Amino acid sequence: MLTGPLLADWLPVSASALLFLVVAAGVAGWVDAVVGGGGLIQLPALVIGVPKDVATPFILGTNKLSSFFGTLSASWVYLRRVKVHLVLLIPLVVGAFAGSAVGAALSRYVPREVLTPVVLVAVVAVGVYTLLRPRMGLHHEPRHAERRAIVWRSGVIGLGVGFYDGILGPGTGSFFVILLVGVLGFGFLQASVNAKIANLTTNLAALIVYGVHGEIILALGVVMACANITGGFIGARMATRGGNGFVRIVFLVVLGLLVVKLAWDTVAAVLPA
Repeated sequence: MLTGPLLADWLPVSASALLFLVVAAGVAGWVDAVVGGGGLIQLPALVIGVPKDVATPFILGTNKLSSFFGTLSASWVYLRRVKVHLVLLIPLVVGAFAGSAVGAALSRYVPREVLTPVVLVAVVAVGVYTLLRPRMGLHHEPRHAERRAIVWRSGVIGLGVGFYDGILGPGTGSFFVILLVGVLGFGFLQASVNAKIANLTTNLAALIVYGVHGEIILALGVVMACANITGGFIGARMATRGGNGFVRIVFLVVLGLLVVKLAWDTVAAVLPA
């Protein structure tokens, strides 16, 4: 944990820790805007920078507050530049909200050490699949013309990934992206737009829960949200300019980070304390 005098009771971190957290939030906002996965940066930063006597729900709630507004800014940029179709977006968002709520309700009953190895295998498989298909997602070529097919497939994607976000969480945005690319034939850029709005929904559901229980360090969350918004704005603009190829590269880098994190969590769970 970073040391130094605390700024105030309402902002329980040192000046050096605050600077560290602001930078981390900005970088996380950029990553989240391009392809999702900003939580891989921001959440560990909060664990390091916030005093150890702060309860875990407050760290999670603060993280969600910052992430929500960063995702909101990125979504706004995307919606101005990339066309979305409500016939896909509505069932995706509804499924994501419902799945996240159910996953959050069940998360206390399912040990994370059981789920993490399963997710690790899935992430490695996704990475290998993406590498073996270098043209996948570089062009926006939707596979299903029938409205009914689009509705139920996007709804199932939202429900499944939303459930994962509620019960575990890391890499949610990346899972949204790869399923929209692989199942529906979207380009990486178009998938990122829809993934961002769906992820915004899951963040809102979690934020409501933490807010109702008062489990947010409000001042810190607002400061980090400003940095996250800035990073999200810049990332979304770079993604829309760079196109599918740029988003694909960032996607693979984020998957690599996710593999490292999940592998570390898996090993840590089996090692003696």
